[in-house]
Amino acid sequence: MVGGGIFAVLGEAVSLAHGATAIAFLFAGIIALLTSYAYAKLSVHFQNRGGTVVFIDQAFGHNLFSSSVNLMLWLSYLITIALYASAFAAYGQTFFPQPSTFIHHALITTAILLPTLINLISASFVSKSETIIVVTKVSLLILIIVSGLFYVDTNKLSPSHWESPLGIITAGMIIFVAYEGFELIANAAEDIKNPAKNLPKAFYSATLIVIALYILISVVTVGVVPEEQLMQAKDYALAIAAKPALGDIGFTIVAIAALLSTFSAINATIYGNARLGYFLAQEGELPKKLSLQRRDIPSIDVWVIAILSIIIANSISLTEIAIIGSAGFLLIFTIVNFAALRLATTIAANKVILLIAFVFSGAALATLLHYTYTTNPKAIIVFFSFIVISIGFELIYGRWVRGHFFHRQYQDKSSNQ
Repeated sequence: MVGGGIFAVLGEAVSLAHGATAIAFLFAGIIALLTSYAYAKLSVHFQNRGGTVVFIDQAFGHNLFSSSVNLMLWLSYLITIALYASAFAAYGQTFFPQPSTFIHHALITTAILLPTLINLISASFVSKSETIIVVTKVSLLILIIVSGLFYVDTNKLSPSHWESPLGIITAGMIIFVAYEGFELIANAAEDIKNPAKNLPKAFYSATLIVIALYILISVVTVGVVPEEQLMQAKDYALAIAAKPALGDIGFTIVAIAALLSTFSAINATIYGNARLGYFLAQEGELPKKLSLQRRDIPSIDVWVIAILSIIIANSISLTEIAIIGSAGFLLIFTIVNFAALRLATTIAANKVILLIAFVFSGAALATLLHYTYTTNPKAIIVFFSFIVISIGFELIYGRWVRGHFFHRQYQDKSSNQ
């Protein structure tokens, strides 16, 4: 959750919210925090590695709607992989004297292929290395914040440099994908000791820490670097923000941190999404071949994820990927908030908080879609294509194959009795 997203979307946020970039991150963070309440309550009651998938199924049943939402979640993770790979390429190009389109696409492809091979060789290495990588990138982000705060020009943060309220909110929704990741805590619910106490603590503390980091990074970036300079280096804005305090070495450190952060994010997302695909395949919502494993690794699923992510990352711009990713997770979170609202009595949750979370996330999605429709129709087409693919796949494949799948399971159980 920390690191990869901010490197990818910071420049986009500045270009839309200007001096109010920190406010945009705050708006997005509030929605993430409200949604974390739903996840905390659902995770405590339904402790299952399926996480979001299980919550959707519990609230709406195992049907076309829930299956389509679950597939949309799987597709949304492909978008986040593409987002991280595009950010990896943007920062990676700064090490080349003459960046080119070929280098950009080569870096994108490499950023996905290498983690794919790591996932295929050793799944345990992925989980063990994440702690070290997270500590490293958070430490570097804190270094940027601490060193940069002394150079902040507060005038650049004044309301006279702010975008309109609607523009600020829209900026927050476009960069919402930077908060994606807290929901994965739910997938570890079975392994957490004293879940009634520790799961809510994990959700709220993780989200609040990330909100604080993102706001402080935004303040330093906008308050230190002239906006025109940030726009010239939009895709690697955070590296530019480190130069006033740390000089060229600061730029290099941040660029390396960005490569490390986005690479690890791709690594972890492939790991998590492969296991989500494995879970969905076992449920009959994806082809059964995706549930095949070698050394406890769903290798076919890993390759499918890698190939689709490479195609997406090399065919859609970073801005469009951020919009589609944010819209995808806002849609999923809106549905999860509604699911929690339906199950409020069962999970002992406050209906008012859940209703506010549902309304806010739904309104945020509507705001983002309206803005995108008028400014970037291609992103809207791709986003709705994903929805159509999810419904169409489950309608055709799911209805036909899953019907046979569960029918065979029923026959096997009957014959064994």
